[in-house]
This record gives sequence, C-alpha cells and structure tokens, in this order.
Amino acid sequence: MGCCVSTSSKSTCSSRSNGEMANPSCLEIGCCVHKKARRTFSDHVISLHHLASLPSRIFTNGKSRASCIFTQQGRKGINQDAMIVWEDFMSEDMTFCGVFDGHGPHGHLVARKVRDALPLKLLSFLHSSESKRNGSGKACFKGNVKPDNGDSQSQKDLSAEDKLNSTWREAFMKAYKSMDKELRSHPNLDCFCSGSTAVTIVKQGSNLFMGYIGDSRAVMGSKDSNDSMVAIQLTIDLKPDLPREAERIKRCKGRVFALQDEPEVPRVWLPFDDAPGLAMARAFGDFCLKEYGVISIPEFSHRLLTDKDQFVVLASDGVWDVLSNEEVVEIVSSAPTRSSAARILVDAAAREWKLKYPTSKMDDCAVVCLFLDGKMDTESDYDEQGFSSATLQSNHSGNPVESDDGLKSEPSLQRNFTVRSSEENEPNNGVQSIDVEDGASSADDQNWSGLEGVTRVNSLVQLPRFSEERPKS
Repeated sequence: MGCCVSTSSKSTCSSRSNGEMANPSCLEIGCCVHKKARRTFSDHVISLHHLASLPSRIFTNGKSRASCIFTQQGRKGINQDAMIVWEDFMSEDMTFCGVFDGHGPHGHLVARKVRDALPLKLLSFLHSSESKRNGSGKACFKGNVKPDNGDSQSQKDLSAEDKLNSTWREAFMKAYKSMDKELRSHPNLDCFCSGSTAVTIVKQGSNLFMGYIGDSRAVMGSKDSNDSMVAIQLTIDLKPDLPREAERIKRCKGRVFALQDEPEVPRVWLPFDDAPGLAMARAFGDFCLKEYGVISIPEFSHRLLTDKDQFVVLASDGVWDVLSNEEVVEIVSSAPTRSSAARILVDAAAREWKLKYPTSKMDDCAVVCLFLDGKMDTESDYDEQGFSSATLQSNHSGNPVESDDGLKSEPSLQRNFTVRSSEENEPNNGVQSIDVEDGASSADDQNWSGLEGVTRVNSLVQLPRFSEERPKS
C-alpha cells in the first residue's frame, strides 16, 4: 500500500496517491509503524473499513497490473474456494497472493475469513518483528538482497539475506498461528468441523516467500537452458501419507488410514470415532482434530527468482485433481492473453472433470496467475476475452459483491468417490523448505507421495458423532 501508519488516522498516506515523495526509509519496506502506536496495523485498516475498497487488492474474477484470478463453483454446493491478489502490499514492488480451499459445513466462510484477515496479520507481525530487531520505533528493511562476488561484501549480503529470510519466516509462523486462534474464538463462525487450506506467497523484488498448509498448491513456470517452458513445484501437498505428518498425528492419538473403497487416500480420524476423515494433515479450523495431530503451522520456503522464471500459479485441488503441473504451465504460457490465463485454466480443468469423471461432482476451482515481470495485456485485449468492465469495477468499489454469500445454502456433505491417476512431480532443489517443528529440512517428505499421490475431491467423509462412551486413555 505504500503507507505510514500511526495512531492518528490522518497519518495514513500514500506516495502514489498524493504525488509526494515518501521518506526513503519508509520506501524500503513501504510501511513504518511508530513505536508509541498501541493499535496494530491490522486493527487500523479494519477500523477504517478500507480493506474492501483498496484499489490494489482484488478477490473476485478479474485482473490486476501483473496478475489475473478466476474461480468457478463446482457441483458439490456453494463455492468454498477463495483467492486474493494484493499488489503494493507493503511497497510498490511487493505483491501478496493467496488461494484458500474451504471444507466442511462452513468451509466457504472460513476460507473467506482467512482470505481477508491473514494478509493483515502478516503485515502486523512483520512490523512488530522488525521493530524488535532494530530496537527502534520504525520497522524498515530492504527486501531485495543479492550477494555479489566480493568475499567480505558477499558475507555481509548473505547475513542480510539470512536476516530477511528469518524475519519473513517468523512473520508467516505468527500470522498463521494468530489466524487459527482467531477462528477458534470467533463468536459467529463454527470451525469445529470446518476449515480451510492456504497457499500464500509474497513476491518482493527477486525474493519469493511462501507459507502454506493443506493441499492447495503453487507451481512456477520457468524456462530451462534450451528456452523451453518447464514446471517447478514450489509447495508440498501436506497430506496424512507424508511420513512426518503421519508420525505426528499418531503421536497425538489421531488415526491415519484409508477407506476400503479408496485405498490410496489416507485420512485423519478421531481416536474414538470413524470421523471426520480429513484428507489433509494441516488446515485452519477443524478443531475437532487439533488435539489429535492436525495443525495450522505452515511450511515456509524462500526462493530467489531469476530472469528465467516467468509466472507462478496458485490453485486449489479442484485444478490439481485433473491437471498435472506440466499441463497447467503449458495452458497458462499458451493463453492468448495473460489476463485470460486463469479463466482458461479453470475452463480446461472443467473439461477434464467431464472427460475423466463424467459421473462425479466437479470440485470448486480457484486460480491465481502472477506474472513475475510485472506486465499485463492492454485493456482492449482484456475486454476481448469476455471480462466485463463491471467485473473490474466491483473489485475497486467500496461495496464488492460475491456471487454466493453462503447464508442461504450449505455445501453438500455427500461422499464422492473420484480419484485421479498418480503423477510424479519432483520437487525443485532450489527451494529451501524448513520443518517448522524441529527446524530440519523436509527433503524426505518432498520425495514422498505428497507430490505424487492420489487425491479426492471430498476433504471430509462425515462429521464426528460424539458420544459419552469414549475409550478412557
């Protein structure tokens, strides 16, 4: 957003909107928070009701300066997917992207709550974390660090890069933890048997920071040495069949097994009931399983981008259930216009659902395409692809309307017996993935079936039926 925030609402200012040059120290991160401010940056924005009207934030079908997003409801009920692109997130060279796939009776509400609140929490914790590190009243740091060939200078730059990486990692961890805590105590949102995945990235200059839980996925399209487009998987599908995930769940008395009619889809079950059968090991919400091994702690990764890297695709599992990483990258790279890429990808997924699983209910699909060079098509090219100007206006008005508010209908909880064939997608060695529990590398998990395995469109089999006859521990 390019702003400075204090306890006074008059201090909120944008160098882009008023034409004035901001303080250089502020431009390094885009925001500075005065030490005496008692309210967080998140509280400040929400209290001013600016969130929905920010022109650089889109969350319905459309495009921004360097991205396009699109979602389509499946055939299971209300669309439980949510998505967001927030350009000028903290400075003009910073973009936040996220895709959230809800599940359970109130999954659509959980996904939208996370979509709105999680970016603000990330901002808030970034400011507070950096303020403590600097020991000053302002939170400022440079986000585009590249080591050069000089030994002493290279060592300094590496140290700066490590510090930057540590700051972002800490912010992601705290933001995800705070998000889950808020859901647990929310007075009007029942998250006991409902939850959401999250795959979130922040692009800052040549840095790409990623935090994710569940089985929504991020894939990058990049060019190899022969200038051919290749797919690089950036995240791991955090499912119960990953050895580390299964070990944690079993250690917490949760059970991991697959149903007889879907032997390749391990699920998480309560110790005293064959419910709910959650098909992921980490998620927001799902508090019926939080004491039994399901966690909301994200995996965190940092990647330095190169000129070969072209775009990043974030999508819910409705896309990955029927399309491989390579197919997704090929579809996006060959789209007639960049602004139509997300919609064309969702259309391709819908066709594949009909071809591969004609008797099954198509899952919801949500896609974010972020083009790393920051360029987009002309407005005329955009209009030719069938997006109306009203769609764009709804993204920039003070009262954006979502097509389904979830207040009159609930998603179907009927079981769905669809699987996709196994695919082998090797993780990219250039991504540094950190085990959030013990700090160790998760290389073993990256080579496991979380990158290959069979998935299902139904995240929950059934709601738990609690009784007084629970086994005593």
